[in-house]
Amino acid sequence: MATPSATADDKLPRQIPYIIGTEACERFSFYGMRNILTVFLIEYLLLHHNPDPAAREGAAKGIFHLFVSGVYFFPLLGGFLADRFFGKYRVIFWLSLFYVLGHAFLAVFENNREGFYAGLFLIALGSGGIKPCVSAMVGDQFTAENKHLVKKVFAMFYWTINFGSFFASLLMPKTLKLYGPSVAFGIPGVLMAISLLIFWLGRKHYVVIPPTGPNPHSFLRVIASAFKDRGSAGAGSADPGAAGAGAAGAGTHWLDAARKVHPERAVEGAKAVIRLLALFAPIPFFWMLFDQKASTWVVQAKKMDPMVWGFKFEPSQMQLVNPALVMLLIPFTAGVVYPLFKRLGYELTPLRRMTIGMAVGAFSYIIAGSLEVSIEGGATLSILWQIAPYIVLTIAEILISTTGLEFAYSQAPHELKGTVMSFWNLTVTAANLAVAVASYLNVFRGSAQFFFYSVMAFVAAVVLGLIARRYTVVDYYQPKAAPPRG
Repeated sequence: MATPSATADDKLPRQIPYIIGTEACERFSFYGMRNILTVFLIEYLLLHHNPDPAAREGAAKGIFHLFVSGVYFFPLLGGFLADRFFGKYRVIFWLSLFYVLGHAFLAVFENNREGFYAGLFLIALGSGGIKPCVSAMVGDQFTAENKHLVKKVFAMFYWTINFGSFFASLLMPKTLKLYGPSVAFGIPGVLMAISLLIFWLGRKHYVVIPPTGPNPHSFLRVIASAFKDRGSAGAGSADPGAAGAGAAGAGTHWLDAARKVHPERAVEGAKAVIRLLALFAPIPFFWMLFDQKASTWVVQAKKMDPMVWGFKFEPSQMQLVNPALVMLLIPFTAGVVYPLFKRLGYELTPLRRMTIGMAVGAFSYIIAGSLEVSIEGGATLSILWQIAPYIVLTIAEILISTTGLEFAYSQAPHELKGTVMSFWNLTVTAANLAVAVASYLNVFRGSAQFFFYSVMAFVAAVVLGLIARRYTVVDYYQPKAAPPRG
């Protein structure tokens, strides 16, 4: 494969349209099947196996969240294979073949549980496995001469994701209702096949970075060495804070024992990751809220009046509110809200945004729970009432998801950014596993489940705020002598 020479002008590298086109089709394919999955499970696949509606809804939610947990677990595998053995291009191409095959399984095995579940596994493997490789491959296409275009491309990437999600949410629920599961799952499969074709067509233009092979000073190796020699940690050198790495105070650290085997940079990098993991600990409670918009909120929408000005909304179609709002609110918050707070003397730092976002997310479930109370009381509510909690949840998403991802990336040393992104993805896996178990066990039903998750998120907001107060922010791109506190 050719490595195109970089140019210093403002023209995007010629391979970028191939990657953007690949992403647009892949995101439509993913959200197209994901957003109808809960309704399909309830109304089709599990209908004859779970005659009790409540048990069937619980099982459907459990399967959905188990699938999502897999999607965010398999980036570990994809990143590992790309970095150690095959490189990003080959991993994306081969796992995308499994991805396409998974879609085919969904369309063919609409009445066969084992075949359908195998399809979900293949999609989780493909979608999750390529996730860390695609975004990293975008960065590989730029050099120092045109790196100023990277932010523009990633903005296009995020917009493409929400664009695909919006139209998938708009079109696929109606397709399922009018034409059945085979067509509804087949169309996303065709889009994924087109995505793979576009990616393959650009193969001669990509900058391909070879795999780096095993890293003898990786995060896990440093941790293992520290545990092995932790008995002699006191003999290690003092932790001086590592040139602004954010260590709190002088003295020894349990990771200092690893200095016998690993260089100081690797040990200090591992310390930075450990500090971030403490900050990540409350984050799964947000994903517990956010990912239920495609399960619990869809189940709620099924009990609401779907007629809106003569048009019948499908329950899954309400999910289009989220990507539509994201495309509108991200420029508004970045261009208006954040600068306004800064002028008023209260800067919304990333850690403040994340803490506020967690509390805002909890409030969205109070609104949704109040709607559920009215439904349980016999009221017939318009499906448009769900727009209110969707607005609040989307604000929380912008404050936590978009902010947190960029913040975590900035806090990690260069050689450990992949590790930090993997742990960020694992917060989604942990959240969905917890919701899957709770759904299978039917721990809470009706309005109680909304208020339960709301309380959990409010507690998480308090914990995140306390952790943030003790966390010293570090900008690894532009180190500061006296880093401000979050």
